[in-house]
Amino acid sequence: MSELSAESYLRVAVSTMERVAAGQRAGVDRAAELIVAAVRAGGVVHAFGSGHSEAFAMEVAGRAGGLVPTNRIALRDLVLFGGEPPSVLGPMLERDPSVAHRLYALAPVQPADVFVLASNSGVNGSIVEFATLVKERGHGLVAVTSLAHSAGVDSRHPSGRKLADIADVVLDNGAPYGDATLPLPGGGAVGAISSITAALLAQQVVAEVVRRMVDAGEVPPVYLSANIPGGDEHNHALEARYAGRIRRGA
Repeated sequence: MSELSAESYLRVAVSTMERVAAGQRAGVDRAAELIVAAVRAGGVVHAFGSGHSEAFAMEVAGRAGGLVPTNRIALRDLVLFGGEPPSVLGPMLERDPSVAHRLYALAPVQPADVFVLASNSGVNGSIVEFATLVKERGHGLVAVTSLAHSAGVDSRHPSGRKLADIADVVLDNGAPYGDATLPLPGGGAVGAISSITAALLAQQVVAEVVRRMVDAGEVPPVYLSANIPGGDEHNHALEARYAGRIRRGA
């Protein structure tokens, strides 16, 4: 069987997920503890990732089976909430450290809030500056990154630091250098994995947060699907507790 096939990718994906699930269990527990503490204190979980790492933020914030007190931060917030023209958006924006300060200022952040930041490389200016700012403001910080990729590239932040150098908890998504998993005969590779393993880690963390709250006799604020009877009513009642602090639909 060719190593360039759907079956080959499935084998790599399953083995990588198993490795990540086993190897990151302690980190998942620590991340859950940070988030539980924040939620109990009335805090919100802010999720940010640029590029394809935005998929991780979407996995954390505002989806069925997830926590209600979650807010997704994105580069397009500069346009949606900051008054910038759409032309400001582009592939190089994530490399600009100054973007982090604008995004933080535009977000509805309060002191008890906690942050989860995702970046496969962990080296771009905006993500490193954002992590630095989050810690300077006293928030808990969970990072999801590829330690293999991050170790193989230089930081693009003036400090020389990387996302993994700053976070309270680092979750390794297990992606290889370059993210793709199936080598091509002439060089390069296909079959990126980081989005899949980041989603796995996001859902594992949520499951552990909810387990802790249920075990303590608490009712966790969890979304129902909006596409089942009663879902909208359930969700809107919970969202009302966090009015002005969580954004949806952007």
